[in-house]
Amino acid sequence: MSENEQLSFSTGSETNDEPVVCLGLTFKNDDERRAYFREELRKKLPELKQIEGFPIGEDEDIIALSDPPYYTACPNPWINECISEWENQKSKKNKSYHTEPFASDVSEGKNDPIYTAHTYHTKVPYKAIMRYILHYTEPGDIILDGFSGTGMTGVAANLCGDSSIVKELLPQIPKESIGQRHSVLCDLSPIATFIGSNYATSTNPNAFLKNMDTLILKSERKFSYFYQTKHTNGQNGQINYIVWSDVFSCPECEEEIIFYKEAFNKEKKTVEKNFCCPKCKIILQKEKINRIYESVFDEFINKTITVAKQVPIEINYIYENKKFVKNLDNDDRNLIQEIMNMTIDNWVPTNKLPTGKNTQQPISSHSFTHVHHFHTKRNLIILSDLLNSIKKEYKNDKSMRMALNSVIYNLTSKLVRYNLGNRGNGILNGTLYISSLTAEANVYKILKGKVKDLSKAFILKDNTNILSTQSIDSLNIQENSVDYIFTDPPFGANINYSELNFIWESWLKVLTSNNKEAIINSSQNKNIDFYYKMMENAFKLYYKALKPNRWMTVEFSNSKASVWNVINDAIQKAGFVIANVSALDKKQGSFKAVTSSTAVKQDLVISAYKPSLENINKIREKSNTSESAWIFVEQHLSNLNVFSVEKESTSIIVERTPRILFDRMIAYHVQNGLSIPISSPEFQKELSQRYPVRDGMIFLESQVMEYDRRKIKNKEASQLMLFVSDENSAIEWLRQQLTVKPQTRQDLHTQFMKEIQHIAKHEKLPELDDLLVQNFLRYNNENEVPSQIVSYFRRNYPDLRGLEPTDEKLKQKAMNRWYVPDPNKQADLEKLREKSLLREFNLYVDEMTKSKKKLKEFRTEAIRAGFKKAWSEKDYQTIVDVGNRLPETVIQEDDKLLMYFDNAQIKLGL
Repeated sequence: MSENEQLSFSTGSETNDEPVVCLGLTFKNDDERRAYFREELRKKLPELKQIEGFPIGEDEDIIALSDPPYYTACPNPWINECISEWENQKSKKNKSYHTEPFASDVSEGKNDPIYTAHTYHTKVPYKAIMRYILHYTEPGDIILDGFSGTGMTGVAANLCGDSSIVKELLPQIPKESIGQRHSVLCDLSPIATFIGSNYATSTNPNAFLKNMDTLILKSERKFSYFYQTKHTNGQNGQINYIVWSDVFSCPECEEEIIFYKEAFNKEKKTVEKNFCCPKCKIILQKEKINRIYESVFDEFINKTITVAKQVPIEINYIYENKKFVKNLDNDDRNLIQEIMNMTIDNWVPTNKLPTGKNTQQPISSHSFTHVHHFHTKRNLIILSDLLNSIKKEYKNDKSMRMALNSVIYNLTSKLVRYNLGNRGNGILNGTLYISSLTAEANVYKILKGKVKDLSKAFILKDNTNILSTQSIDSLNIQENSVDYIFTDPPFGANINYSELNFIWESWLKVLTSNNKEAIINSSQNKNIDFYYKMMENAFKLYYKALKPNRWMTVEFSNSKASVWNVINDAIQKAGFVIANVSALDKKQGSFKAVTSSTAVKQDLVISAYKPSLENINKIREKSNTSESAWIFVEQHLSNLNVFSVEKESTSIIVERTPRILFDRMIAYHVQNGLSIPISSPEFQKELSQRYPVRDGMIFLESQVMEYDRRKIKNKEASQLMLFVSDENSAIEWLRQQLTVKPQTRQDLHTQFMKEIQHIAKHEKLPELDDLLVQNFLRYNNENEVPSQIVSYFRRNYPDLRGLEPTDEKLKQKAMNRWYVPDPNKQADLEKLREKSLLREFNLYVDEMTKSKKKLKEFRTEAIRAGFKKAWSEKDYQTIVDVGNRLPETVIQEDDKLLMYFDNAQIKLGL
């Protein structure tokens, strides 16, 4: 029997004799179920291979990794059948669905066994995801995560049925809300879905522990002497790890320099920047010395290669339960030589590293060109022996494969750095960095610890999830079939998943086909435009799959505004409406409203909904009238939080402010190819006539009573956290200051100058006096003091409370104070400001006719106003022409400019 024919999974259960029902079919046991569906998968593979992004691997290896229909290491052909079955199991009660965006604080640690048992580059703690699922869904609902990573969304969906965990998270939750949800999980990476298949489907932890103990014991009987070293009394101690050092040469005298001996400070556990050559005593620095390479015969690829010279230096070991450190003796060196002379009979991966940003580092530094170069010969022998036994004696049990895989990359490879800074041995996350001081770990010792961790992580008892290995945009899923989406997409250039996963996946024998990997990576010729297209395709799929009037949560983390704007624009272009963007404070576990793209330096949580079909049709029917704006506003207000509290004060809900409502309305119309139905001045004026206003926020009539009732119990409205970066945010900052307290120009000036220190270089910011004149009103001894100033005085000055607005004492106190105008006067100011901005925009257009140079300094607000007017007039060419004259980073980092520019290009067929 060939090796591939032996690859099949067992469930890890102690008994497989119970009948199993799956997709309407009954099987004698789970092994029979698995065998049946694997054969069905084999039949479907020729068709599945036509899907772009199909993983790289032999058919039998893909089938061996798969546990269909629950998990396939390729596109899963049973997704829609599972969804249909889950829908049939749902309660048939006709429940109306309505919920507001999730706005509670979230603070979940990362030390849970499920989070830590098998490392991965990015994870959201499953308990944090549970809070979102419990808020947006009911038991039996179906959740989709198209960038599922290691399956935390599936774990969360299942554990919503564990009353003890749910009650721990939400003590007051109604009993009827506790219950398992189902999930469809998808990821391009085979290692991600393989790990997820272990976490998010059922595994028997007792059988797993028993099998792993037997496996390790059998291997140790053969190779335990690999990790033995002599103590001072001649007795054997057990090796924890061996320190290996790079070897360099002195540029002055060519003396061989063992880096550990000369540069490592044992007391401080640090590498010294300056150190001496042991021979000529010249002061050296690592970047100025020459690495020594040596020629060795590589038995795995059958040729002589040149690699960086590394030598073993020190052994950390245990004797009679105490730790000791020693230099290598002759017995230790003889053992290493004996191991080096051994022949490995078992299979080990010998894949050549692909071209990439991360994969280039070990090639450049140490000439590690193939996967097997990342392990010492000693550890390769142990790992290959364990893998061979799992395949042949345990039917390639997937939980045992996961345990072995959990130590291959970050615990037993040459990526493990030696004990720098007293923080313990470990890898530099997000890289394939080979340190000049590495720690060769005892595989058995590390694996035993991981087995204990994993046994605590295998807590799911039912198969309520289905996993697929493919690009999300090729997911074959029914339209309007899922109830909620939670997703944590790739963040631009932050992590190159396929490169970092290459070692893991080589051991699985199934690799990521990275042509559709949604990242920014110059080595793969993937720029931000490619990333934008991938995100757009992903969110279009999400929009198709989600039921109308349902919600999507997007967790996002990236320090670049351009990447945030790609996500933001792709979400809206797909048809979603963003209802809340919050910044997650990891230290405090709290959310703050986000008002500008500069806030992407924090983790963001985006809440968006799919509009109801009724409202979509209504807006299209009324698309050439102002009524389409009010249909949108009516729906949007109904989907926003009514009340928010921060530190016992009523918190401003930024989505309810007039400017943001206008922006959302405009974005929806532009992204859906509709004409802009109303100008900003008209919108501002009519908004206050149609809807109640409280604390600068707009409400529906059905909502305002609840806001008033809850406001009585809380303090005054707290201010928004604003970061002034351009003209728009400067205006909002001034509005905030003047809403709280009408002030003179002198009162504002000093603080304003501090706030504008971070204005972008290209931004032509008007003077404070101009901003005040264009956007606010000043009291200048008119007949009576405006109500905005009077109400402030009455709250804060007891001696002024009984005075009429015409009282001279009140008028004198109010003199020269700027204040926020009422809606009617605000509309007039908006008209004047819009005219001023358009005059400025026309100057830029005129300047373009005289020069082909890029605009270096300009008012971004003027460009936005010009683009909006051009869009209204269907003058898409002007938008594109001006956009091409702006610095590329400005377009990428401004969500409004990007929206107009991108859609104008589409209209022009560019």
